[in-house]
Amino acid sequence: MDPEYEKRLLRQQNGQGSPYSSPFSSPSCGSSPVASPSKDKYGDRFIPSRAGACWNINFNTIPDSASQSPSLTRKPKEANTDSGKDGLAYNCLLRNELLSAGIDDLKDQQPDERRILVPRESKNLFKFHVPRRSLEINDASPYSLSPVGNKSQKLLRSPRKAVRKISKIPFKVLDAPELQDDFYLNLVDWSSQNVLSVGLGTCVYLWSAYTSQVTRLCDLSSDDDSVTSVAWAERGHLVAVGTHKGYVQIWDVTANKKINTLEGHSARVGALAWNADMLSSGSRDRLILQRDIRTPSVVPERKLTGHRQEVCGLKWSPDHQHLASGGNDNKLYVWNMTSVNPVQTYTEHLAAVKAIAWSPHQHGLLASGGGTADRCIRFWNTLTGQPLQCIDTGSQVCNLAWSKHSNELVSTHGYSQNQILVWKYPSLVQIAKLTGHSFRVLYLAMSPDGEAIVTGAGDETLRFWNVFSKTRSTKESKSVLNLFTRIR
Repeated sequence: MDPEYEKRLLRQQNGQGSPYSSPFSSPSCGSSPVASPSKDKYGDRFIPSRAGACWNINFNTIPDSASQSPSLTRKPKEANTDSGKDGLAYNCLLRNELLSAGIDDLKDQQPDERRILVPRESKNLFKFHVPRRSLEINDASPYSLSPVGNKSQKLLRSPRKAVRKISKIPFKVLDAPELQDDFYLNLVDWSSQNVLSVGLGTCVYLWSAYTSQVTRLCDLSSDDDSVTSVAWAERGHLVAVGTHKGYVQIWDVTANKKINTLEGHSARVGALAWNADMLSSGSRDRLILQRDIRTPSVVPERKLTGHRQEVCGLKWSPDHQHLASGGNDNKLYVWNMTSVNPVQTYTEHLAAVKAIAWSPHQHGLLASGGGTADRCIRFWNTLTGQPLQCIDTGSQVCNLAWSKHSNELVSTHGYSQNQILVWKYPSLVQIAKLTGHSFRVLYLAMSPDGEAIVTGAGDETLRFWNVFSKTRSTKESKSVLNLFTRIR
């Protein structure tokens, strides 16, 4: 090598400047300027050094963050708008015409919210090999006037998935004066005969969804008592009324008269749950009483003891075999028909458990929600006693209800969002968020057709929302542990 040229190279490696340094070099990239050989003297062949080149900046080839993963990427967002679906159809059309992808149904390309991770699709438009177009008989007709192929024509004719739209405003608002702002009460229920019962102060009022007429069922002011809970029987002809003094009154709405008054509690009755002709009542005295309303004086009552504070949530399972109870002691219990002790105990909640709901689609699936200090919705497999999933909602969970037609559920919340949320299960994707109440949404009931819900709050209003669509009911998953769906 020429001695003078070798000296210039050494000076360049030692950081000295050179008249031939590149104008694109950057100190942050650590690149070294490369000198060109002299025009007068020639040495060995010129080999540029690219070791210190900062290609990401100089040539704008910053790699995507998603490409760092070799085979998986995050779940794509679902295209809920028409523009998103048009973009998806256009993308599939281009893949058909340019890459012979053979996509003929748009539904197969819809992102599935149940998949948390999906295979990463290659972003390379051109590859080293050119895919050979399949030469089918009906792939292209010489008489076709369409500029696209047969697969693309079928793709454009394929039906699209209907966009789920939930109205953000209620379709009806009713005034409910003296509707108490108390987390531990249950003052709203909707019967199978499409009649809404509401406890307002000392009275119980009935509102017919057919005629919109309001009638007063009872008034407890003469007894110096107040209403703390209401619950309809399954057939919709009887309504149970829990009172502040610990009584449970049974009223026949057809005859508009009181049938019986059940005693046994020493404090207010805030939770009621029917199971055919058997009525379960939960009280501030920490007891759960089960009584047959046909013979309350003949058949002895069953006392379920386990909670150490007020019982504020009661729900029977769809198969009428298990009762779930929640209390202010942060406990969730599951009881059966024979034992007076809980068969299952769940202690994961960090606040009072009022929100309880059994799934009508999956046998043994139970959902529960915690209060202000917990804010979580938890799911349990009561067949095995194992916890399933948990999601932090960010606010107090007041009520839960499953859809009758799809695997979705609605939750109402208090501090501090005062919102109504609709969830998809099991992905727990939030479908809708409804706002409008200025106080905690403490009360929730569902219409008999399963399409609408009514919510009540301390702002003394009842708001009706259309949240669920009346579609074909999802079949219950078959399980060898489900003895009530198998014929022996």
